[in-house]
Amino acid sequence: MSVLVTGSAGHLGEAIVRRLRAEGREVRGIDIKASAFTDQVGSITDEAFVRDAMSGATSVIHSATLHKPHVATHSKREFVDTNVAGTVALLEAAVAHGVKAFVFTSTTSAFGAALSPRPDEPAAWIDEDVMPIPKNIYGATKIAAEGMGELVARKDGLPVIVLRTSRFFPEDDDNAGVRAEFDTSNMQANELLYRRADIDDIVEAHLLAVTRAPDIRFGRYIVSATPPFTRNDVAALRTDAAAVVRRLFPDVDALYGARGWKLLPSLDRVYDSGRASRALGWTPRRDFAFVLDCLRRGEDFRSEMARAIGVKGYHDAVFDEGPYPVVG
Repeated sequence: MSVLVTGSAGHLGEAIVRRLRAEGREVRGIDIKASAFTDQVGSITDEAFVRDAMSGATSVIHSATLHKPHVATHSKREFVDTNVAGTVALLEAAVAHGVKAFVFTSTTSAFGAALSPRPDEPAAWIDEDVMPIPKNIYGATKIAAEGMGELVARKDGLPVIVLRTSRFFPEDDDNAGVRAEFDTSNMQANELLYRRADIDDIVEAHLLAVTRAPDIRFGRYIVSATPPFTRNDVAALRTDAAAVVRRLFPDVDALYGARGWKLLPSLDRVYDSGRASRALGWTPRRDFAFVLDCLRRGEDFRSEMARAIGVKGYHDAVFDEGPYPVVG
């Protein structure tokens, strides 16, 4: 099986190519940027390039995208060209070449305003039944691309799996207030409670999706570390999240205190990845319980893959006020 991976110079694309190469599998990475994990340099908006790159592929993992960090630096038209038209070019080429599985990397950011309940409301429990309310061009174009994948799956018979991934990048938080209050490791450990996954687990979900796509035909799944909470916790998570975490993990204060870390006082959402676990046979290894086990052993909770890839950034420029410019 030959796997075509788009976005091979990015965080996830590189991780997938690394994994497939390590397993001795045939893989071809494409990206607009040259890298050690990019075999062909070109844009997914170039239909001729896409058709050529697709030759011989039996499955596609499409992780190339303009991201949320690009909202302040790229036009809406550029987002449409890359995230929607580029995805359509890949879908059409995949149909033409008889590809057996197409996995599209989407984002939980597509839920948009649904992730932000009013201050007097419980935390939002986010599963696949929640209606997305995109709040920027990034979310809007990812939802549009998901729709094109579903259309092609239905009309042309291409097996398509959409994975709405939560945070997995290692960069500092884009919120200056968060950066001032929490160091990066502390915040990312906290996020594994409700809105983050390790990149190694994200890769595993994508590879399982490739395997399962021919049987599922079309599916859309949230991919995030398994939360320790239930729906019954959502009110308490909004008013006193730390108390809920202490109830579930009685030694968290001692383990956090030894590092000078602290818990979040409130959570506004919880991503439920149960459907992905059931449909794909996916069991993320690095959740919050894993973090605490690592703290007990004095080990880094990040995977070897996460450490190997490191911080990439999203722009060629370096910004003084954060990892990337943020639109208010």
